[in-house]
Amino acid sequence: MTDPVPDDIAVVALDGLGAVRAAEIRALIRDVPDYPHPPVVFRDITPLLADGRALADVVDAFARLVEADADGVDVVVGMEARGFLLGAPLATRLGVGFVPLRKAGKLPPPVEREDYELEYGAAAIELAAGTLAPGARVLVVDDVLATGGTAQAAVRLVERCGGRVSALAFLLELDGLGGRDRLAGQTVETLLRVES
Repeated sequence: MTDPVPDDIAVVALDGLGAVRAAEIRALIRDVPDYPHPPVVFRDITPLLADGRALADVVDAFARLVEADADGVDVVVGMEARGFLLGAPLATRLGVGFVPLRKAGKLPPPVEREDYELEYGAAAIELAAGTLAPGARVLVVDDVLATGGTAQAAVRLVERCGGRVSALAFLLELDGLGGRDRLAGQTVETLLRVES
């Protein structure tokens, strides 16, 4: 059983599925008020991931965005952890490789590391050294674009490792938190937008 569809989620690129199917997928995203703390509303995509048909439709919607870009991609990079769940099936669908972008300390050496600041402190992400071919066209995938700090760090890390970010794709974009602005100059695609 899913919660009622939140009124603040607007369909963006899922509309290619048709209004009814897009609304069904949107309804699978559960709102969890005050998690992890007030006044945050956590958008839980677990019900969407658990629905095989919905997950396939989301992966297909991402693939349509990528296939519409004449430049294409050579590899999908998924950000830990939910970016793995969306990025790996997307890479399979596109017939390209998948590279996990991990939190610091999760990969064996050698790694490339990018330190960055978040609104609540510092963090770091890592990529296995030598994983990206020089000039590889990279699609960065994650579940949510909020303030854009992690996504911005991912772009820097991919480029430092020799890749070229073709686009960033997110299931949800939280409007009003500045993520898209922080990624100015990058192609940013989202399937759903949470209006604030």
